[in-house]
Amino acid sequence: MDIAELGHTLQRDAVAVVFVNVLLQQVGLPVPAVPTLLLAGSLAALPGQLGKVLAAAVLASVLADLLWYALGRRFGYRVLAGLCKLSINPASCVSQTEARFIRWGLSSLVVAKFVPGFSTVAPPIAGALRMSLGGFVVAAAVGAALWAGLALGAGWVLRDTVQAAILALDRHAGRAALVAVLLAGAWLGWKLWQKHRFRRAGDLPHITPAELIDALAGEPRPLVLDLRGATLIAETGPIVGARVAEHDALDHAVGDWPRHQPIVTLCACPEDAGAIQAARQLMEQGYTSVRPLRGGYAAWLAALGERP
Repeated sequence: MDIAELGHTLQRDAVAVVFVNVLLQQVGLPVPAVPTLLLAGSLAALPGQLGKVLAAAVLASVLADLLWYALGRRFGYRVLAGLCKLSINPASCVSQTEARFIRWGLSSLVVAKFVPGFSTVAPPIAGALRMSLGGFVVAAAVGAALWAGLALGAGWVLRDTVQAAILALDRHAGRAALVAVLLAGAWLGWKLWQKHRFRRAGDLPHITPAELIDALAGEPRPLVLDLRGATLIAETGPIVGARVAEHDALDHAVGDWPRHQPIVTLCACPEDAGAIQAARQLMEQGYTSVRPLRGGYAAWLAALGERP
């Protein structure tokens, strides 16, 4: 569907189009909703019609959030780990996002729609952490209303500009499509370069679970930093002898530890992303013996003969 067809469709049934578009985007599909909201706002004839479109957008967003909330409540950390694995950049580990969510509480749901990536991750985290359903729905609805309302309002106020832009894009559809493809290719290329750069940065000595078990039985005993998110720790319990740490508060976690003593970082992230990040950060701070655990928490459980 081109821009002109989308405009005609929105004029006929803006409520249904916006509802479906927002629902698909918030479920996680790569379907941008902001351009549709801008266009719908510019085409709204009366404030009452704008209100109906806003209500449809909020309802669609809350329904998608409730789906993710239910999945998080039912499957817990497995949903979050799955979302993390789908990320192009494994360094954006869900445990770091989860820590910020716990710190900000309900207010994080209000701003989630404005933070790329966080919009999809926040609802299942809320479910996994057993946030009250009533509070979740209110916060998700307020956030959706702000997000969709700003886009619709901008389209309403700048209707002449939006319409002129649509006409220009329609006249130069081929060029516009080429620019869009080039921009998408540049974005994808940048993300893949980030992934490549992360893998190069991750080329540092690791410690295997068997080696860690032996080291814990000897001297000097290493400090194990557990970088898993609070959801997984709550589900499975703490690791005996380990110290729970957050990426944003590593200084606090290792403040009393000698810089020459061994440290092992452990996470439950794809490609040991969080553990590698923490290890590099600590080495930059002058800690001389820091190694990430190869395979993370799952490998640790396997070495102990337990199921993840």
